Parts: sequence; structure tokens; C-alpha cells
Amino acid sequence: MRNPIVDQNFLLHNSVAETLYHEYASKMPIIDYHCHIEAQEIAENRIFQNLSQIWLEGDHYKWRAMRANGISEKYITGEATDWEKFQKWAETVPYTIRNPLYHWTHLELKNPFGIQDILNENSAKNIYDRASEKLSSGELSVQNIMKIFNVEKVCTTNDPIDPLNWHEQITQSDLKIIVSMSWRPDRAMDVRDPLEFNRYLGSLEELSSSAIDSYSDYLQVLKRRHDYFHDKGCRLADHGLEFPFPIDVYTTQEISSIFLKIRMGKKLSYSDQQKIMSALLYEFSVWNFEKGWVQQYHIGALRDVNIKGVRNIGKACGFDSIADFSYAASMGIFLNRLEEDNQLAKTIIYNLNPKDNEMVASMIGNFQDGSVPGKIQYGSGWWFLDQKDGMIRQINTLSNQGLLSRFIGMLTDSRSFLSYSRHDYFRRILCQIIGTDVENGELPNDADLLGKIVQDISYNNANNYFDF
Repeated sequence: MRNPIVDQNFLLHNSVAETLYHEYASKMPIIDYHCHIEAQEIAENRIFQNLSQIWLEGDHYKWRAMRANGISEKYITGEATDWEKFQKWAETVPYTIRNPLYHWTHLELKNPFGIQDILNENSAKNIYDRASEKLSSGELSVQNIMKIFNVEKVCTTNDPIDPLNWHEQITQSDLKIIVSMSWRPDRAMDVRDPLEFNRYLGSLEELSSSAIDSYSDYLQVLKRRHDYFHDKGCRLADHGLEFPFPIDVYTTQEISSIFLKIRMGKKLSYSDQQKIMSALLYEFSVWNFEKGWVQQYHIGALRDVNIKGVRNIGKACGFDSIADFSYAASMGIFLNRLEEDNQLAKTIIYNLNPKDNEMVASMIGNFQDGSVPGKIQYGSGWWFLDQKDGMIRQINTLSNQGLLSRFIGMLTDSRSFLSYSRHDYFRRILCQIIGTDVENGELPNDADLLGKIVQDISYNNANNYFDF
């Protein structure tokens, strides 16, 4: 059955929205400045053998939907064949009505596969075979997919111990797409489990050929890794904060003592955890400023909630939720400390709990200093808010509290090379919002003015904001 939904005017419900999208937004290249794709797959120009491999490997969104639909784990992360897993996903799709997965699924079938059929149990085999043929032939290799989506720049997410050899290989190739990286030191800050943290330090010692016996040693090694990332082209840092901004007052002597406790395998008190995380986050932020990097804070995920699920399947397998804590004061204090020290870098703040929308959007206005348009950014709808309602709320909140026209736009935050359609999804929603305001007589019907704003949000603002 041909899909009557995802046509050329999908989500565009008036003529102004159609004009803004087709004549302005759709033509702009993609800058995907935060994602979780693997640089190795780009460097090797991976060829997926079937639709299941590119669609279901590592996609927590689909895994959660399949579990909710009563699908056995065997067909999600288990030993079932690729076809069997896809078949179970196809059975689930009709039940995703009003979930963003329903839209994303059919957008991704349309582009890049050119398939406009509705996916369900009956159409599954035909769609699977047609899409898999294009994938396995190399027609839709990783690099070809990126070119089809008009991807210009991509920024992966990398731990400080990543050697970045795949990025270097890409740089030396003839690929015209810029593939940069971001420094993500979450594991370097996570002192909650001393055994796991010391394992991490062991890997860092081996990589750097340096002993880490003290907090001073640790900072020196991490600083060299930060320098190394910069030399390889890194211009972004990223932090996934599972807690309010740590702001505990501390002294260098205290942090040194706390670090030695960890090295001895002792479990830290909550206060000690907060102090050393405060110290590390501050140091990283200073380094970011010194190098002119952009820093990103992703706030509010409660990870690996289902302990049994994690034990049976593993971490980061779709057992995460929205956290519920208050952090307005601590965030203000943290940013203010950097501002007072004249070391506040360009900063993007993403919240996961929608209750914090207005708070975060108003907070960024406190630290705009006139040096850069939109220096402090209210990040796009992230993770559980990465859907139509979440995007609309983010756009409206930023419009009310700040300058939507200076917004750096959408990203995928994805592990899938098919997720670039989320940029298209966002652009359509943006054009519809503005088009509706024009139709309601709330904005001037000025295609040049509004078209430029749409193009700026879709591409130009990000291109000017980041130094790739």
C-alpha cells in the first residue's frame, strides 16, 4: 500500500510553509554537530548487507517499541536472524501510530531508498528485499548515503582514550565531507565505581605511557589528550550530566586526597564524588575556553534504570528514562564561576525533562555577552524530546525567551546513518510554525526575511558558530 502521508508537503499545511520549506530550507546542506555514529564505518565506507543491519543495530528507540509490543528479546538483541528481527519490527510499526518512530520509519524508507509503501507485516518482505538489494550492492554505502542527504559536516562523540585513527584516515582520504570529533570525558569524571574508574585510568596510562599516581598526574595526562584532540581537529566538547551541575566548594588539597582514595579502591562519599566532579568539570571547561571550543551539556538522563535488563543484555540498551531533579541554581553558579573568571566558552545546553524548558531557555540569556551572536545556545529537542511535540515546544520556548533567529538548529544524536531525515523533519516543523504565524497575521508575509531565517537555522548559524 502506497504511503499517503509522507508526500512532498508532509507536515506543511499552508502555502507559506510550503514555500519556506521547498524554496529555502530543503536546499541547505546538513551540519550534524552531535551524533554517535562510528568514524570507522565512514572511513571504511561500510556496506550494510540488509535493512535490519542499518536500521536495528543499536537503535534503542526501536528496541523499546518492540519490547512494549510484546516482542521477545530474541528478536531485538538476541540470536534471531536479521530477517527475523526485521519481520518483528515490521509487525510493530502499525502499533507505533503517533509515536515519532512511525514518521521516521517512512521518511527513511522514502529517502534514500525511494520506497513509499507503508511498512507492516504484509509489506515487510518486499520492502526488506528492495532496500537490502540497494544496500548490499554498495549503491547505498555509508558515504553514498551521507552524500544523498547532502551532509557537509559531521561531529562524532569520542572518549579521551580514543586514538582517533579513523578520523585521521578520513582526513587523508578524498572524502569531501568533514568528519570531526567531540571530546566526551564522561568516563573520565565518573568516580562512583572505584573499580571501573581505576580500570579506565589503567587504559589511560597505557595509552599515554605515563603513570597516574596523583590528581596532578591525572590532569596532566588528560590535558595532553585534550591537546591531542585539538591537533586532530576537535573543536567541540560534550558532557552527559546525569546529575545537577556539581558546585561543591573544594580545595586542591581536598581533591588530591579524594583522588588518592579512589586509587586505593575506596568508595567515595556522595560529597567527595561531587567535589572531584566539580573540579574536573571546571578544569575541562577552562581548557575548552582556552582552545576556543564549543562545549555541550546534555542534562537529565537517568540511565540503565532496569538493573535486570542491564544485567541480561548490557548497558546502554534502551533502559533509560527522563530524570527529575532541579538544577537551576547550580547551573547558574557553575556558569557564573566561569564568567567571573573570563573563561566561559561558547556553550550549548540541552535538557531532557520538558519541565525545564523555560528555565534553561531563560538561563542562557544571563550569559550572552555580545561577543558572538547566540554565544550560549538552548539546544534542540534531545532524546525523548527529539520528536514533533518536543521540537515544537523547544522552538516556541526559545522564541519566547530568546532569539530563535540565532538558533543553530537540529542534530541527529543518532547511531544510524539513516537518521539524517530528522533534519528534514525539523525543517518541515520549523517552516510550518512560521507559516502558521504568517497565515494568522502574526508575522509579515516576507519570503526574503523569513526564508533567510529558515536557512540560517537550518545551516548558516551552525556553520558560523562552529570552527570545523
